[in-house]
Amino acid sequence: LMCTLSLFAAMGNSCSNNLGIPPAKGPNAVGCSDFMMDHTVEGTFFRLYYPCVVSDNAEKPDWIPCKGYFYGLADFMKINRGLSEKIFNYLFGSFKIPAALNGSYKQNGKYPVVIFSHGLGAFRTLYSAICTELASQGFIVASVEHRDESASATYFYHQKPQEPEKDEASPPKPNPEAPENLVEEWMYYRSLKPGESEFPLRNKQVKQRADECIKALDTLIQINAGKNMENVLQTEFDWTTLENSMDLCRIAVMGHSFGGATVVEALCKDVNFKCGIALDAWMFPLDEEIYVRVKQPIFFINSEKFQWAGNISRMRKLDSSSTSMQRKMITIKGTVHQSFPDFTFLTGNWIGKILKLKGEIDPQVGIDLCNRASLAFLQRHLGLDKDFNQWDHLIEGKDHNLIPGTNVTEIS
Repeated sequence: LMCTLSLFAAMGNSCSNNLGIPPAKGPNAVGCSDFMMDHTVEGTFFRLYYPCVVSDNAEKPDWIPCKGYFYGLADFMKINRGLSEKIFNYLFGSFKIPAALNGSYKQNGKYPVVIFSHGLGAFRTLYSAICTELASQGFIVASVEHRDESASATYFYHQKPQEPEKDEASPPKPNPEAPENLVEEWMYYRSLKPGESEFPLRNKQVKQRADECIKALDTLIQINAGKNMENVLQTEFDWTTLENSMDLCRIAVMGHSFGGATVVEALCKDVNFKCGIALDAWMFPLDEEIYVRVKQPIFFINSEKFQWAGNISRMRKLDSSSTSMQRKMITIKGTVHQSFPDFTFLTGNWIGKILKLKGEIDPQVGIDLCNRASLAFLQRHLGLDKDFNQWDHLIEGKDHNLIPGTNVTEIS
């Protein structure tokens, strides 16, 4: 990996002018803003994507918010922080998310809500191609940053000690809008310890992750009710404009990989989630008894290269309940596990394939299939009055780039 990264840096992204996160295709302009309620590690932290008022001079946020996240990616990949920060910054530092940072919310009735859960080693900004598309199609989307030590990096705050320390230069903050009386603390990915059994850790994490999705939803419910919710980050976005903006009868949960398992856990824990979409779900962290307790519809959208028989059989366990007609599975041909996060759009072709960030399919084609199939499923199970049913055939895997069900030989 080290050689690959060095080579990567030496050559640069030779076709970087063709690279970038694709702009959303829906009828709405997209805004985004970060929300942190309660500065402690128990608080909720998410990026909100929402339909916004069109603005010609809107600032777009950096894809990687600050240096701490480069360090986290380095730790997750087990490479030197100093070297990798330079390489990651060189490769990815100039990329922006195609959304207006703190753009004004577009009032237009009540929008359905999606809570999004990231994968292992990711964080809140890395799935912007999916989240911005949903927002452009008329959803309010909260992309949660998990504090269970499965994110490559995240941060929270402590209260500053009372005694004045005016002489010392304070360290740079990850967000210049953070308040003065708080000190940031970073939390990085926790690897398994030597000899440690993986299931107890992952099972504990998936339960915390589901709780964090529910907490993010509860925060949105309170914002929607017009309660004054203090955002620790003090962003320029006016959160009071979201009062009465959400259709709280139409809420879904969505996630990738570990986030896919989080979807199943969250559905089990909170009936406010009417359906779930699990992208290339990693089912290992879930308790056996959970399968019979999940009553809501679930859509499994898998990559061609990641899945294996044991994992698929866990997904199939969810079919054995009486709601089997509502459980759907498709596989997108030519995709790899990293075809769902944004990395797939930000690396050149052969480097992307070496690092397994790209599959054989054009990343744009792959993400469009994922997004359109998701929208059709959301319309069907949230009862939306939209035109997403034009993509109903994708739910059944009817497209030359889709496989109905799975490409994996299943255990009989």
